[in-house]
Amino acid sequence: MAERPISDHWFEEFLKEEKIMGSRCTACKTLFVPPRSVCSKCYSAEMQWEEIASKGRLAAFTCIAIGPSFMTEEGYDRKNPYCTGVVELTEQTRVVARIEGVDTQDPASIKVGMPLSAKFLHRDSGDKPKTFLAFEPQITENE
Repeated sequence: MAERPISDHWFEEFLKEEKIMGSRCTACKTLFVPPRSVCSKCYSAEMQWEEIASKGRLAAFTCIAIGPSFMTEEGYDRKNPYCTGVVELTEQTRVVARIEGVDTQDPASIKVGMPLSAKFLHRDSGDKPKTFLAFEPQITENE
């Protein structure tokens, strides 16, 4: 993946391919999602792409009733809030993403620590299709 420099652009391109990619510092081994081109821990610019597992646990969340215009266009409002959360990934790093498949009308039903799986939301916005990273509750064998 050396032909793809560490950047937000390439992170978004990987999302279109339904891959979560982070950057790992080759000096101190710190992992970042979304990727950074310079390590904020040791300030090294020696970063490399690393594919991230698509599983994690919910670390924190909020339900939002008044969001940006593109969320309103998707039908989210005071009567239909959406959920955003911090997901602790399997690799022990965190990412902020939309949480799908939860009852935003009853936030008490959304549990910190619940297992989640990645979901890629492909949106057609005219001439520039976009893919957003989201997570949804992971179905376990006991359900």
